[in-house]
Amino acid sequence: MKILITPKSFKNYKAQTFPLLEELGYEIIANDTGKTFTEEEIIGLAGEQVVGIIVGVDPLTEKVLSRCRDLKAVSKYGVGVDNIDLKAAEKLGISVESAVGSNNISVAELAIALMFEAARKVSLLSANVKNGGWDRVQGIELTGKTIGVIGGGQIGREVAKRAKGLGMFVVLYDPYFNDSEFLRQYGIVLCDSLKAVLAMSDLVSLHLPLTPETKYMINSDTLKLMKPSSILINTSRGELVDEESLYTALKEKRIAVAAQDVFSKEPPAPDEKLLKLDNFILTPHAGAYTAEAVERMALYSTQNLIRMLKH
Repeated sequence: MKILITPKSFKNYKAQTFPLLEELGYEIIANDTGKTFTEEEIIGLAGEQVVGIIVGVDPLTEKVLSRCRDLKAVSKYGVGVDNIDLKAAEKLGISVESAVGSNNISVAELAIALMFEAARKVSLLSANVKNGGWDRVQGIELTGKTIGVIGGGQIGREVAKRAKGLGMFVVLYDPYFNDSEFLRQYGIVLCDSLKAVLAMSDLVSLHLPLTPETKYMINSDTLKLMKPSSILINTSRGELVDEESLYTALKEKRIAVAAQDVFSKEPPAPDEKLLKLDNFILTPHAGAYTAEAVERMALYSTQNLIRMLKH
């Protein structure tokens, strides 16, 4: 019985995780290529005898899953599962779980960092000084601003709590949210209208999964609702935002800044026009890439896989 482990950084925690699998008799196939696997590479490695996969961002499409004839369980090294065809997995009887709770703090902290970057332009100021300049660029305070947190899952909640700590007024939009005690404890207002939240917010932070319903939820129509001075933060999934519409909104100063840790195609093309805008900030999907989160993801995903395979 074999286990395929695709995440490139997983090897850094093999001392904590590999023995858990090996003592149960599993042979481990680890990704030592330094690259994300393609569909054909996964099929070549997992076509036979692989009963479990710990997967990062590698594609587990219906084509891949149907060719992995001994596969019983997939454990996501992370939280988002949009690279896994869940319907195909269910049809094939393959269990799927993600490492929920492993990276919510790290992603939330990067979202806050991007807010400060957008508000105070730290990277621009630092680069200016290092290039021999001493020019100041006027920023804005976050204290007293209204932030619309879209999505009330674990990451959204952590962002909301930190925003309250910064003295911000927090409005939450999530049609499935029903934790009134959380709202009361932190003084957060739940709004039943996305349009209203977008219109009233100085900052909008996206924290929700990519689904057919959420794809391109930020588009030409919803961007028109936002203030010209507003800041858009996206640390969830690139395709929540229609990037063509975002480019137009930023170019025409319909919103002030967009700061993202994700993109529709990662990495973006070198000639991507959004990257040429001074009011667009992009980091390389690093929200969960902290020492603490990566170690938790490795341990949680291993434990999840073992539990699924025992059933």
